[in-house]
Amino acid sequence: MNNRFAAVLAARTLKIIGIILILSFLVDFLILSLDFSPTDKLLQLRWAISVVERGVVPLIGLGMLFAGYWIDSFEDGNQPQSIDLRMPALIISSLLGLLFLVIAPIHATNVIYQRTQAVEQITKNAELEENQLQNQLNQVQAQLANEQFRAAIEQRKTQIKAQLTERIQNEQRYKEALNDPKISPAEKDLLKKFKANPQEIDKFIDQQTNPQQVANQRLAQIRAQREEREKQAEDNWKPGLRIVIGSLLLSVAYIIIGWSGLKGMSAFQSGGKRKVPAR
Repeated sequence: MNNRFAAVLAARTLKIIGIILILSFLVDFLILSLDFSPTDKLLQLRWAISVVERGVVPLIGLGMLFAGYWIDSFEDGNQPQSIDLRMPALIISSLLGLLFLVIAPIHATNVIYQRTQAVEQITKNAELEENQLQNQLNQVQAQLANEQFRAAIEQRKTQIKAQLTERIQNEQRYKEALNDPKISPAEKDLLKKFKANPQEIDKFIDQQTNPQQVANQRLAQIRAQREEREKQAEDNWKPGLRIVIGSLLLSVAYIIIGWSGLKGMSAFQSGGKRKVPAR
């Protein structure tokens, strides 16, 4: 008697948990679909990710539901039977299989589109920055034709050289600069370089005040940032691939469960209705 009661309780518990899991996914699916847009690819990406990440929940629910009915099959056939939910569950499984089968190629297409758009935007921004840099260089080169502007630059170069020379010649200030946490390691390396060879100061100042060299340095930075951002955009397809593969696996699982289950139940019901031939 106790074993029978435990079996009935276990079967009922598994059925209830299975039904709750399936219903909870359907509720989540309806709520997520409120934000779905057939024209907004970004919303489609988020929707597909959310649905696929929850896709295993009804799969577990189906397993528990059918485990409950399997335990019931060992009980006496004379006992009153509750509503048979296996057929609706198998239909839901088949529909979910078709849903995830459709999600996979659509999500793959949206991932490719997003990556292409990101690369195009990165290229556009980099070209815009390069054009702005070239315009600034042209303006500076035009200003260099002005004697007053050139004189101001030469005066500035003289001031910078005097400051750097005074710092490396004054041992106390030189050591304070090397120990100052506010000064970057790159600046400290320059001070050491100037200390070892003071002639490097003139080369450094010429580089920093030469418009063409400054523009070339900035151009190299822009192109390096562009390559890094393009690489990041190329790497963004990996999470999308995980969702596509997950959707295909879920589709296979639900279709096998749904279609094979429906076929088996149909054969069982037709066999039960067949009349026994007279002897």
